[in-house]
Amino acid sequence: MISSLVFVALLAAGITGFTLQVRRLRRGLALARPAGRHDRQSERWSTMTRVALGQGKMGPRPLAAAMHLIVYVGFVLINIEVLEIILDGILGTHRLFRAPLGGLYDGLMNFFEVLGFLVIVACVVFLVRRLRLGPKRLNHPDLTGWPQKDAVNILVIEIVLMSALLLMNAAEYQQLATGSQLAPWLISGLMLPLFGGWSASALSAFATSMWWLHFVGILAFLNYLPRSKHFHIILAFPNVWYSKLTPRGQIPAMESVTTEIKSMLDPSFVPDPNAVPPARFGAKDVHDLHFANLLNAYSCTECGRCTSECPANQTGKKLSPRRIMMATRDRVEEVLTGGQGADTRSLLDDWISREELWACTTCNACVEACPLNIDPMDIILQMRQYLVMEESAAPSTVNVAMGNIENNAAPWAYPQADRGNWIQQ
Repeated sequence: MISSLVFVALLAAGITGFTLQVRRLRRGLALARPAGRHDRQSERWSTMTRVALGQGKMGPRPLAAAMHLIVYVGFVLINIEVLEIILDGILGTHRLFRAPLGGLYDGLMNFFEVLGFLVIVACVVFLVRRLRLGPKRLNHPDLTGWPQKDAVNILVIEIVLMSALLLMNAAEYQQLATGSQLAPWLISGLMLPLFGGWSASALSAFATSMWWLHFVGILAFLNYLPRSKHFHIILAFPNVWYSKLTPRGQIPAMESVTTEIKSMLDPSFVPDPNAVPPARFGAKDVHDLHFANLLNAYSCTECGRCTSECPANQTGKKLSPRRIMMATRDRVEEVLTGGQGADTRSLLDDWISREELWACTTCNACVEACPLNIDPMDIILQMRQYLVMEESAAPSTVNVAMGNIENNAAPWAYPQADRGNWIQQ
């Protein structure tokens, strides 16, 4: 009875904590303006199924894709076993499903054990790649400090959770082995030599401690997720659903500007009298971005594929698309916490420099490379719009090109009448 009460109290505390974390995330996303991306719903469902559920953009790096698939499937399927743990903890039973399922139960546990072992192997490989042998994108200055620690924490936690499950099964079987007709499960059966010579009481205590470690570890991990990049395992699905479906490179027209131009050029045009003028053109801070931008920031896995494909970054410029997303998320967190810089700082200049914004070539390489359809370029373009339309602060080369387009209908400094002179050369 006491054990069940403690279990229920921990379960309630874990669920409450996670709920509060999710509500906090919703407050962060609510800082943005509406995204208006509720059109073409069948296409959005299809994209979400292919990219988020089917991991359709992981293919270019087959080894990493295979390892990630193992961790992904393992995380989803092995947690089915958590249902039995919850019922056992509440009811005070032990392996509640074993008798009703019979031989199927052993088959499922064998499957879970093999999957759990593969998850451990994949996490160890990821840990080695991140700390020693990995590509440059995993040892980039973007990840200095907490981002690198966060990634290591996640891998270590998953290794501990899977190891606790396997050790619990092995100790329990060793405890019941004498006179039992039960066959050991595939992976825990290989671990039986670890418990040779242990007394029955020691085996029972160890198995029970691993059971509690697995359960408490899951609750701790659940509450760690919302403050970690690993929350993408949940956010990936809504994030991909809100993907930009218009052609790559197409910059949406600003409705307020379009209305103004139509009012000047079309005498018959009647503007919407209920239209609310924008607070500002473009984006200076997270409040000016739209919902999908902030969801992108929270969904970022910090894998760095965007930065590794960025031609500006490859040529030594300051721009890192990954850092754009991380800075956006950090600024939202700063606003949420109400810290010293919440009211005095902004995303522009304090988190993202103008040099980074103007280094972007708008090639969309970052968007194409992202496994979750995250769009750093959309944030960059909105902030550029603010610089041009609110501050008239474009670089001189951009101003010259814009002036030439206005006067000559081309970015080059010669009149339209001379445009074909090169033929004479």
